[in-house]
Amino acid sequence: MNLRDLRYIVAVADLGHFGRAAAACHVSQPTLSGQILKLEEELGVGIFERVGKSIATTAAGEQILDHARRAIAAADDLLACAKARRDPMVGPLRLGVIPTLGPYLTPFILPRAREAMPATPLLLVEDLTARLIEPVVSGRLDAAIIASDPETDALESMALFDEPFFLVLPEDHPLSRSACVDAAEIDPHRLLLLADGHCLRDQALDLCQHPDLGEDAMADMRATSLQTLLQMAAAGYGMTLAPSLALSTHAGCRAVSLRAGWAGRMRRAACVSSRARPIRAGPRSRRSRSLFEGASQKMLWRRRNNPDAFTYATATGRRAASRATATD
Repeated sequence: MNLRDLRYIVAVADLGHFGRAAAACHVSQPTLSGQILKLEEELGVGIFERVGKSIATTAAGEQILDHARRAIAAADDLLACAKARRDPMVGPLRLGVIPTLGPYLTPFILPRAREAMPATPLLLVEDLTARLIEPVVSGRLDAAIIASDPETDALESMALFDEPFFLVLPEDHPLSRSACVDAAEIDPHRLLLLADGHCLRDQALDLCQHPDLGEDAMADMRATSLQTLLQMAAAGYGMTLAPSLALSTHAGCRAVSLRAGWAGRMRRAACVSSRARPIRAGPRSRRSRSLFEGASQKMLWRRRNNPDAFTYATATGRRAASRATATD
């Protein structure tokens, strides 16, 4: 048994296919299959069940894979530790980001990353919060940028910035002429939501004081993209709640502020990392923290000095956002 064999079985489990796992491991399929058979013989239990072209993990295999992942993570940590002692800024920074932040925050992060960390390529993984937490805990990701409580003591959190929510409406909606709105003015049955699993969906329902409304709120109009929700709102299919960063790239609808003092009218973006591998510690992690904080400060400067770029998703607001970009 060796780490190579453990990587083979993890690849098969993750990809669900021997051929794709072999390609990912840069070996031929017969080589990979043969090594896995040898490992199963050595352990005395089957790891996978092969039924035609389908692959299923056995009960024993699930336990073996758990141990394999921990062993691989420990070995990778050992190598990373040795590399960091030689040069802490060499090697990729594996960063997760949620879909409702990624498209809007990465334009601030990526240019700064290339400048600040030329020998540290930034590897981005965009996914839902629930699917980013475990990779950060296990070390497969160095950190993740999320906008909700990770709900685990295994992670530490570094606040990046707060951004307000806006009610996004068609331009001809009566509320679009309001300076600000209250929760009672929002029709929950016209509220467009993201699909289950997005933290922004839960935040929107909590914000409207209807946390249990999920099944009744425009159930046949759910989307997996915030941009899709904005397009649907612009087309008159309903209204939605969106954070300010998302509003600088969309035209055709009106974004109205939520009344001051409304609980939950802001969301906080934070960078989370494993307490066992904290993003705050070490030269590389300090550079990473500087990257996140610098990008956040630049974003907040743009929003403070160009409020229209982040307040109104109209053609005028879009031109304001373009001017803000040109003058940075």
